[in-house]
Amino acid sequence: MPALLLTIAILAEVAGTVALKYTDGFTNLGPSALVVAGYGLSFWMLALVLRDLPIGLTYAVWAAVGTALIAAIGIVAFGEPATTLKLLSLGLIIAGVVGLNVAGGH
Repeated sequence: MPALLLTIAILAEVAGTVALKYTDGFTNLGPSALVVAGYGLSFWMLALVLRDLPIGLTYAVWAAVGTALIAAIGIVAFGEPATTLKLLSLGLIIAGVVGLNVAGGH
């Protein structure tokens, strides 16, 4: 169950962050509401996950996977450049999360 809740937390945060791009400084009501709802749901799910998993591992996975997804969305959906350094950096993020799991973070 914690893995499902963490997945929801990550996806809600990513949805809120993508919506943030369309808020126009929070003057556009629809996307602004999606930002608040996405971040609210994300933190709620994150709080529930923390009942069962350690905070260090949970936050690392939430932040890293969210960051990697946002970077990938930026490349695919918004035409941001996929430079070698950016792709290597994403690989390091993933390696870091795997390392935390292997090190016995849960």
